[in-house]
Amino acid sequence: MKLHELSDNEGAAKKRMRVGRGPGSGKGKMGGRGIKGQKSRSGVAIKGFEGGQMPIYQRLPKRGFNKPNRKSFAVVNLGLIQKFIDAKKLDAGNTIDGAALVASGLVRRELDGIRVLAKGDITSKIDLNVAGASKSAIEAVEKAGGKVTVAAPKAAEAAE
Repeated sequence: MKLHELSDNEGAAKKRMRVGRGPGSGKGKMGGRGIKGQKSRSGVAIKGFEGGQMPIYQRLPKRGFNKPNRKSFAVVNLGLIQKFIDAKKLDAGNTIDGAALVASGLVRRELDGIRVLAKGDITSKIDLNVAGASKSAIEAVEKAGGKVTVAAPKAAEAAE
């Protein structure tokens, strides 16, 4: 078999309708849009319009609330911190803070601070200085002989 002998199954690929290409095409002259009226014109989009009835997106109640000044934390897992220490990208001897995590490439940007979660295992004795940490993460670090300092988030410091 050669490449030029390959072909699709009969009826698998349907030819697209070429609208407005003469009376012989079956969709000539008006192109299936009818005569006159808003929908026969180009550039008309009546997406949410329901014929003068109140549209469904206005009839349904709106629920919930998005806090405009909510804090967004960069999340780091203990297992990843240990992985970066093993790869010599983080120094366990020094205090590991937001700047060190960003410099190592573990966190892209600090946002409103860094929050440490307990996923994974930590074996190194580390001193963490972060904006937040889960109880289980603090326990895991202290069990490994380290210490976690939870500082105020960056946004709170800027407000003072």
